[in-house]
Amino acid sequence: MKKIYLLFIALTSTFAVNAQLSFGHIQNQVPRDQRAINVFDVRKDTTAYKGISVDLGGAFALQFQAINSFNDQRNLTGANADYRLNNLTNDFNLPNANMTIGAQLADGVRVNLDLYLASRHHHETWVQGGYLQIDKLDFIKKGLLEDVMKYTTIKIGQMENNYGDAHFRRSNNAYTITNPFVGNNIMDAFTTEMGAEVYYNRSSFISMIGVTNSKLNQNVQEVIPGPTTAVTPDQNTTISPTILAKLGWDKQIDSDLRIRLTGSLYHTANSSGNLYSSDRAGSRFYSVMTHAGTIGYPSSNILDSESNKDTGRFNPGFGNWATSYMINPFVKYKGLEFFGTLEFASGGDYKGTDDTRNVNQYVGDILYRFGNHENLYVGAKYNLVDGKLKNSDAEAVQVNRFEAAAGWFMTKNILAKLSYVQQNYKNYQQFGNVGGVAMPNDFYGGKFEGLMFEATISF
Repeated sequence: MKKIYLLFIALTSTFAVNAQLSFGHIQNQVPRDQRAINVFDVRKDTTAYKGISVDLGGAFALQFQAINSFNDQRNLTGANADYRLNNLTNDFNLPNANMTIGAQLADGVRVNLDLYLASRHHHETWVQGGYLQIDKLDFIKKGLLEDVMKYTTIKIGQMENNYGDAHFRRSNNAYTITNPFVGNNIMDAFTTEMGAEVYYNRSSFISMIGVTNSKLNQNVQEVIPGPTTAVTPDQNTTISPTILAKLGWDKQIDSDLRIRLTGSLYHTANSSGNLYSSDRAGSRFYSVMTHAGTIGYPSSNILDSESNKDTGRFNPGFGNWATSYMINPFVKYKGLEFFGTLEFASGGDYKGTDDTRNVNQYVGDILYRFGNHENLYVGAKYNLVDGKLKNSDAEAVQVNRFEAAAGWFMTKNILAKLSYVQQNYKNYQQFGNVGGVAMPNDFYGGKFEGLMFEATISF
């Protein structure tokens, strides 16, 4: 092993000398430590181009979970008794790990590759996405459109779509240093699709327009989304582009006060993916609201954390067409900050067979950061989702969550946080129809609550 390590160092050093590589001179990159907090979208900086440069980073996260689940199915008897919720132990979750590899390829041109080394849903290493970022066109002709490119950034690749501001404040597998809490939003908008985004940010005004191919997994086969899978062309097989847009205003009023307000759009007329179930890393609350059976309602709520990665989340279950709007206000006055999310999502169960239904989400969190370089914080977050799971449902269901957290930046790269969480499910029916059979509903009178401790390192 030692010989392999020494050989790797020798080869790397030789390559660096021959190619005149440098390390760490990456332009227009958001830091992956405490400095990334409250940095949204892309940014321009004054880093000088010093030839091809390589960037290597990583993130690690570990949680201790002490959460219990409850519902009102305690009196089930006979075969239905198997649907009583599992008892969850107080123990550590599977540690998470990310890796980022980047390179400055030319003045104003860089590439980024993001990997999950270990996640809840995939224990093996796999690629989240990669993209090319262009901030100058000098590689085509020196000074080409430099007055425009001074404010413009172009991103192209399989990448995290920039819908809303909430995804800049969420945990992305092991990269959790920008999330002051342990959980993400209940209705968690996150996806990676093949596409391009163009930003034009000038003075305090923010704008972005983007388009993707609406596919989480890339392939050339047209597949019918919905209850059956086939390759026979019909009205549901053609995948339509997804349109992304963002418009906003962000200004540091004075040394103490910053105000930001953005509105975002995500629209697809025919997609093979799902904006609210495409985070393949999985949710942070492991195995909550699950039973040991292999069939559940409204989904297979089995205990295995890899097979059911989204425990604790709400998926509106739109078929293959949807439109979502997100409004995000952000105010920071000295150490006090507020971040909000108003999200209005609409779509249908399956294209051509059902009417539009709406699901709304409301989120607000308040933090107070204090100490040396704001290395300590306390805060609280409230999240409410309201909407119908199907158009045929008699009434909308509700899921709400309260989370209180405290955090300590031991260094700008190391964060420890402790969180109390309580999540409640309302208006879920005691039994649901699954394949014509009445099945007990895990979420009937459902609730989970407890403590989470998370330690994260990012560089």
